[in-house]
Amino acid sequence: MKALTFLKIITILNVLISTGFSVAGIFYPFSILPAHVATDKAITIIGLYAGARTIPIAAFAIISIFDKQRDAFITLAVLAGIIQFLDGFIGIYQHDVFKAAGPFVIAAVQFVAIYLVVRRND
Repeated sequence: MKALTFLKIITILNVLISTGFSVAGIFYPFSILPAHVATDKAITIIGLYAGARTIPIAAFAIISIFDKQRDAFITLAVLAGIIQFLDGFIGIYQHDVFKAAGPFVIAAVQFVAIYLVVRRND
């Protein structure tokens, strides 16, 4: 598989996962919060802020996959990787191994894919 194709697949998965968690935070906040945290209007507002950022990034990343602007796509892929990496710290803060490990693994795969594309100039 070409490195650029691999990066496109990883980036789509990355932004869809981020968007899914944002949407869950809006409509079903209890599904992503620790069990001891009660849901309220403030939690929904934070979910809306997360969605306001992740949904456009996902849309532009997916659009850029089909565009010929390779540099724009790689920039969005880097941004998606950074966001996942930072999401891992939220899992650490929540003391949830899965919410920490998942984003860190996705970010690592994302950065490896970016490295392969840049190195091979695919």
